[in-house]
Amino acid sequence: MTGWSFLFLAILFEVLASSSLKASEGFSRLWPTLAVLGGYGLAFYFLSLALKSVPLSLAYAVWSGVGTVAIALIGAFFFGEAVSPKGWLGIALVVMGVVLIRLAD
Repeated sequence: MTGWSFLFLAILFEVLASSSLKASEGFSRLWPTLAVLGGYGLAFYFLSLALKSVPLSLAYAVWSGVGTVAIALIGAFFFGEAVSPKGWLGIALVVMGVVLIRLAD
């Protein structure tokens, strides 16, 4: 696998873990709590593998940016959280920032 594949998996597991935080209800529900712990563990494991070939600054910017956008969208569409027009603009700017960082590589 390539560093970018590992980074994709790191993002996927981080988003799973972050989404499960809300469902865990303060770590009072077993399965979502296990998803949080396992998801973050796997996210950092795959991020560490990605860092063997992807520069830290680039990997972290993409990891945090894509994760932030994904969690914002999951919050809006699955948890019914309101997103204002300024919020949507912010999400678009994060996406544009990640694309620009990736293109600068």
